[in-house]
Amino acid sequence: MSSMTETNPTLDIDIVVPCYNEQDTLAAHVRRLHAFCHATFSHSWRITIADNASTDDTARIADDLAAMLPEVHAVHLPEKGRGRALKAVWGASPARVLVYVDEDLSTDLAALEPLVAPLLSGHSDVAIGNRLAGSSRVVRGGKREFISRSYNLLLRTTMGVSFSDAQCGFKAITRQAAKHILPLCEDDAWFFDTEMLVLAEHAGLRVHEVPVDWVDDVNSSVDITSTATEDLKGMWRVSRGLATGRIPITSVYAAIGRQPFTTPPVGILGQMLRFGAIGVLSTIAFAVLYAVLRPALGSQTADFLALLLTAVGNTALNRRFTFGVRGRAGAGQHQIQGLVVFGIAWAITSGSLVMLHATAPGATHEAEIAVLTGANLVATLVRFLLFKAWVFRTRRQPELIRPAVMPAPEANTEPLPTATATPPRAERPGIELVPDSPRLDS
Repeated sequence: MSSMTETNPTLDIDIVVPCYNEQDTLAAHVRRLHAFCHATFSHSWRITIADNASTDDTARIADDLAAMLPEVHAVHLPEKGRGRALKAVWGASPARVLVYVDEDLSTDLAALEPLVAPLLSGHSDVAIGNRLAGSSRVVRGGKREFISRSYNLLLRTTMGVSFSDAQCGFKAITRQAAKHILPLCEDDAWFFDTEMLVLAEHAGLRVHEVPVDWVDDVNSSVDITSTATEDLKGMWRVSRGLATGRIPITSVYAAIGRQPFTTPPVGILGQMLRFGAIGVLSTIAFAVLYAVLRPALGSQTADFLALLLTAVGNTALNRRFTFGVRGRAGAGQHQIQGLVVFGIAWAITSGSLVMLHATAPGATHEAEIAVLTGANLVATLVRFLLFKAWVFRTRRQPELIRPAVMPAPEANTEPLPTATATPPRAERPGIELVPDSPRLDS
C-alpha cells in the first residue's frame, strides 16, 4: 500500500480510481487502464486506487495490483464517499495534473490524453468529459439521459455556469487549482464534482471540455432519487454560500483566476438570495417609515412616501449587488425604470389598503401595517421579475471589428535546429482480459 504523503516531484499525472466494493471488476479495469497509459503517455504517470471503506475483497485486490504492476499505488480510506476520497488523495498528490476516472471505465480512454493535455500545457485549469456534446457518442437509457440533461440545464440557468456536463466521471484539475478549490468543497459524496466545477468557474478558472464516447454501466448501483435530492440540497448550499460571501471565492479569484473581462456571473439562485435580503431590509425600512409618517400625513400619503424612499434605495442596492451593474452609466435610466416598477408596486400596496378599508372600515393601525407588509412582499416578487426581465436585462453589445495590423516579422539570425527523428509510438496493445476471479495471487 502506498502512503498518501509520498513525494515525487517529477510526477506529471496522477490518475485516481475511487472504488467501493468493486471486487468483481477492479482487477480487469485497472489492468486495462495501466496498459493504455503505458502505450499512450510520454509524461510520467501513476494510477492510484482509492479504496474508500470497501467491505468486500476490494482492498486486498488493490494491494495485489499495486505489488504486481509498476506505477500502480493503493490507498485505503476508513470512510465511504467519492468526494472524500478524491479530496484526500488529490490533496496529498505531488502530481502536476490530478485526474479522476470512474472504476467502471464507462468513458472511452481515448479521451484521456486530450483531457490532460491543456492542463499540462498551462492552457486550462480544469478539464471535464462532456457526454452532451454533439460529437459525443453515448449509449444509455432514456431515463438517465433525461435526468442528466435536466440537471445540467438547471445548473446553467440557476447558478450562472457555462460548463455542459457536471456529472461525467472523467475529470482533471491542476495541482495549483486543486490547492485553492478543494478546501472550499464541503460535499464528500456525489455532489463533489458539481461543487468543484461551480467554484472553479466562479473563481475565474478556465474549464476545458472534451467530447467523449460513453457507455452506461448497467450494473450501476447509484440511487438516482437520493442522489438527485442531495444534488438539489448542494446547489442551494453553494448558491447561498456564494451569494452571502460565506464561501471566500473572491480570494481564490484574486490568487489564481484568469481575470476575465467581467466578474463571474451570479446565478438566479444567488440573485434571488441577494434580492430577498435587500427586499427584507426594504420591507423593514418601509414599515418603519410608514409608522413614522402615518400620524402626520395619513395612510395613503405615508404609504406613497415610504414606498418611494425605499424604492430608490432598493433599486440602487439591487443594481450593484444583485445584478452586478457597476459605474454611473445608465444609472439614471435604471432609476426611472425603477420608479415605473415602484408605481406598479405602489398600486399593489395601495390597492390592498383600499380593500382593507372597504372590508374593515374600523381597521386598526396595526392591521394596516400587517396588510401593507404582506402586500409589499408580493410587490417585492413582482419587482424582482421586472428588474431581471426589463430594468437590468443583459443586452449584448455589438462587437467592433477592427482591422488587425500584424507587425513585420523580425529577422532571425539564429541557425535552424537540426531535425531529429522521433521514434514512433508503440502500437497500443489489445485489452487483456483477466479471469473473473478477483484473486491475483502469483
